[in-house]
Amino acid sequence: MSGVAYVFPGQGSQSAGMGLDLYENCPSARAVFDEADASLGFRLSRLCFEGPGDELTKTHNVQPAILSVSVACLRALQEAAIPGFPTPAFVAGHSLGEYTALVVAGVIDLADAVQLVRERGRLMYEAGLKNPGSMLAVIGLDEEAVRGISSDCQAEISNVNCPGQIVLSGTQYALAEADRLAKAGGARAVIPLKVSGAFHSVLMEPIMAEFGEVVSRCEFRPPAVPIVSNVTARPLTDSGSLKAELVSQLRNCIQWQGSVEYMVRNDVTAFYEIGPGRVLSGLIRRINSDVETFNVAGVEDIAQLAGTEGPAD
Repeated sequence: MSGVAYVFPGQGSQSAGMGLDLYENCPSARAVFDEADASLGFRLSRLCFEGPGDELTKTHNVQPAILSVSVACLRALQEAAIPGFPTPAFVAGHSLGEYTALVVAGVIDLADAVQLVRERGRLMYEAGLKNPGSMLAVIGLDEEAVRGISSDCQAEISNVNCPGQIVLSGTQYALAEADRLAKAGGARAVIPLKVSGAFHSVLMEPIMAEFGEVVSRCEFRPPAVPIVSNVTARPLTDSGSLKAELVSQLRNCIQWQGSVEYMVRNDVTAFYEIGPGRVLSGLIRRINSDVETFNVAGVEDIAQLAGTEGPAD
């Protein structure tokens, strides 16, 4: 195996019950949930383990929840102490997942990270109330075709996830027109996303200054591992550029395909998706079918990687 990257999922990967097996079987994962609960002042862990789903999916809840489960997955993997398990050459995360990457790279502590993303989620939700909008995944058209559609209907490309999967953000009127144009243009599917606003678009601009103030108050350390930027698809290696990235990311397109391609060009041949769900692994295989992908979402995955059966104590 050559280079390895750890990648972390974003909003949409959640499900009620996530992380419970880690909490019950892995002391280091349990410590993550306890720390997140203490930092936020309420039982985020119970929301992860029990739901209800409609409460879990609220933007200000789901963001710290996915971050906490992802960090718990990594801590449990580290606790398993698998001989020769590879360390990453890069870390990256999809939108929210970039904050998990910050924790893993030692830039910020977990307690600060969960507070930061809860505030991020609150501001994003409020921006959606003040400037209503949503997001739409276009399947089966290339980026040039979708860019033409976005220009015609005043929507914006907000995620370039993989070849043939591009997300648009905008007002409901703009997305209705984008839906019509995409279907007329031969899209295989057009899928509305269950989100509370037009994330990574101009409709998020009103919260950038306030969120920038929040970020500026956080202490950032230089990353121990290069973090591949969502916005530029290039590595970030100092605290100043990382702070600027988090604010810029609110309004700009998530270049996930470009991020994966950059890591592959720089000798990454295996990606470990660490956190709930398997969304990123699927995207990565569509971007480059030659790389390996592995999932770490719970104790069974860790046991498989360790070549054993059953949960690790």
